[in-house]
Amino acid sequence: MGRMTAPHFSAPLAARPTVRKAVVPAAGLGTRFLPATKATPKEMLPVVDKPAIQYVVEEAAAAGLDDILMVTGRHKRAIEDHFDNAFELEQALAAKGDTVRLDAVRDPARLADIHHIRQGDPLGLGHAVLCARHHVGNQPFAVLLGDDLIDARETLLSRMLEVREAHAGSVVALMEVDPEQIHLYGCAAVEPTDEEGVVRVTGLVEKPAPGTAPSRYAVIGRYVLDPVVFDVLERTPPGRGGEIQLTDALQDLAAGGTVHGVVFDGLRYDTGDKADYLRTVVRLACARPDLGPEFTDWLKEFVADLEDGEADGRDGRRAA
Repeated sequence: MGRMTAPHFSAPLAARPTVRKAVVPAAGLGTRFLPATKATPKEMLPVVDKPAIQYVVEEAAAAGLDDILMVTGRHKRAIEDHFDNAFELEQALAAKGDTVRLDAVRDPARLADIHHIRQGDPLGLGHAVLCARHHVGNQPFAVLLGDDLIDARETLLSRMLEVREAHAGSVVALMEVDPEQIHLYGCAAVEPTDEEGVVRVTGLVEKPAPGTAPSRYAVIGRYVLDPVVFDVLERTPPGRGGEIQLTDALQDLAAGGTVHGVVFDGLRYDTGDKADYLRTVVRLACARPDLGPEFTDWLKEFVADLEDGEADGRDGRRAA
């Protein structure tokens, strides 16, 4: 990667407020997981023993973002309940002396100062972010999508916050993907900077047609945005799918030279489709010290039986 001088728009650190707020869009219908998501929000599907959205909130809190706004929709009340106190359940666990489960129940409400707002109409990610304008105000903020889980051992979000402090503007997370997969993502055209793993984004396109992508850099679900993005979203017309695309607004900002990208090559778990969701559950279960050793042993035996054509689910002893 080549080198270049720092962008001309960098401002003194003292002039920029510290990012403390995060927005978590969670208004999607979850149609890819029907019928499981008919009455249960897709964000509440369990990943081992926590709903997917809790991992996202934990990531934000670990990076120092202690004010979190969830943009939800109809039939998403379960999300609000999960991050609230459950007095009857807590009292029952306390009476039993079950402090381990009591802490697990209390933890979601203690992660951060969590707020909720509804996106009245499903008009896309850009519109969901725009719904946060009143809460965020004139401050930079992070956006974390619930479909992308970043391993707790990674520091992607913290690194993005550092880049925002150094360069102002907005910051997106990028990951190199196979050319055959890039059409599934927003894609960034980039220029190198003098910082390892940091690029300047010169253009963005939402889900480019095969063979037209400007690079192999896919935009994944982490953003640190300058509040000017709200003004751009206000005038952004519906794009792909008839929705207001955040990518289109960021393309406008990138044309002005105020968008950077942090290239991420760490552990990311995609829970956006069934196969990746299952892989995520298996990987995180194997990494758990309380579950991993026993589960890994079972998994090895299951795979061996599968290769022998025996693990077809009909043997209850193997399937249990």
